[in-house]
Amino acid sequence: MRSLPARRTAAVALAAAASVVALAGPAFAHVTVNPGSAEQGGYTAVDFRVPNENDAAGTVKLEVNLPLDHPLASVRTQPLPGWTSTVEKAKLDKPIKVHGNDVNEAVSKITWTADAGVKVAPGQFQEFRVSLGPLPTDADTLVFKALQTYDNGDVVRWIDEAKDGQPEPAKPAPVLKLTKATSADGHGVTASATPSAAADGHGTGHGDAAKNDAASDDKASDSTARVLGVVGIVVGVIGTAVGVLGLRRRGSAS
Repeated sequence: MRSLPARRTAAVALAAAASVVALAGPAFAHVTVNPGSAEQGGYTAVDFRVPNENDAAGTVKLEVNLPLDHPLASVRTQPLPGWTSTVEKAKLDKPIKVHGNDVNEAVSKITWTADAGVKVAPGQFQEFRVSLGPLPTDADTLVFKALQTYDNGDVVRWIDEAKDGQPEPAKPAPVLKLTKATSADGHGVTASATPSAAADGHGTGHGDAAKNDAASDDKASDSTARVLGVVGIVVGVIGTAVGVLGLRRRGSAS
């Protein structure tokens, strides 16, 4: 029979391992916009990154609602094998000016639906790419409320907006931060647009896009490194506990 100190040591080790894993998990649980920022007034391309959180079901649909308080006149989806995208538009209460022309409607919702036999399986994630613009010049953020549907019927609503001075909500909506424009090509288009955005005849696809993609890759690498570090800590804690128990057993036997 284990001694009381040995049982306490094992319990502490398991609790420590569980807490470390719990702290590491939320960083990968959210639907997010990547890269997370773009310049005001320009065109850009972003990925809606969707992780599969359900261990027993796969993601088969993503719905992203676009803000109509700051409407986007140009929205285009990039083809994704195995998925069908549909775009819904809404009439604007007040037309917006784009390149000197009145625009009376804007995209209000994008829906991606998986083809038969296709899904984002447990332990996987998928990115849904969109070119959009021109981004507003009178806002600091754009909030994209999203719904994630699983093949078992569960729907996760990523619609909660974070508030200053308060903890992050459990199901935060994806947010794109908007920064002041640093350069323009004379048409209200900043160099933050990626090559995908350039395909609509407005984006420039210059150096800032490469910087954004590199920054996104750095974040992904940093996240991977943190996960590996967390795993190492957990393994180390458990190994230490096992070693302590072994020493105590030997001491008791002698």
